[in-house]
Amino acid sequence: MRNTAVLDNAVIGTYDDPLSGPGTIPIHGPAGFAGMRRAGNLAARVLDYLVPYVKPEVTTEHLHQLTYDYVKAHGAVSATIYYRGFGKSLCTSINHVVCHGIPSAKRLKDGDILNIDVTVVVDGWHGDTSRMYLVGDVPIRARRLVDVTFEAMHRGIAVAKPGNTLGDVGYAIQSFAEAQRMSVVRDFCGHGLGQVFHTAPSVVHIGKPGKGVTLQPGMFLTIEPMINLGRPDVKVLDDGWTAVTRDRSLSAQFEHSIGITETGCEIFTLSPGGFDAPPYAIG
Repeated sequence: MRNTAVLDNAVIGTYDDPLSGPGTIPIHGPAGFAGMRRAGNLAARVLDYLVPYVKPEVTTEHLHQLTYDYVKAHGAVSATIYYRGFGKSLCTSINHVVCHGIPSAKRLKDGDILNIDVTVVVDGWHGDTSRMYLVGDVPIRARRLVDVTFEAMHRGIAVAKPGNTLGDVGYAIQSFAEAQRMSVVRDFCGHGLGQVFHTAPSVVHIGKPGKGVTLQPGMFLTIEPMINLGRPDVKVLDDGWTAVTRDRSLSAQFEHSIGITETGCEIFTLSPGGFDAPPYAIG
């Protein structure tokens, strides 16, 4: 940190972000944590609500409409609908799509794996989360990829505590995933958030222990590793959004929004229904 100033009950620290250069990282107080709990809870409830609808022959456009209606009915808005022309209430990334898949008339098929990424705005606060869903009878290798990605995210979250660095978080994710003979996507990363959708710091999912921004109580950020069965290389399609693996290998992602506390971190986007990792049992 080079300097600080008090603004609206938050301390703003200026840091050198490795991807975007100098950035300001808000240090939030109790009001911020309360706001993020509300936003994170609704985002998690959206993903819970979609569980019974993720099945063969359902279109991703239908999942978008269900999400739009659910968020509106709960007095919130979808951040992605108004974000740089994206226009949909969620991202739907199937099989070799790494992230930012756009809902469409495409129908889910038996054996697909699907990431659904949702961001809602509640009273000005952003709740951002994603989960993997298994569509029908999914092959063992794909299921293992999903399991490894879930564990990789939680290994990163486990070291997200005051005094540790973002390099520690990235190392925890990278070392685990690569030990499973899988790769970590470099082109996309997590981010700070709060009353702004994307802000500093950039949360890269690879790293070296002790390197990068030092975590402090009151920081809000996402941890959202994208793990590939093949190489880490990706490309963005002509729509300007959809990122896919270059080698067409399967990709998976999980994401939580967290706040750094005095002793560790608080996860704002845990599933109220216990649907944290698939398969999701209904009833």
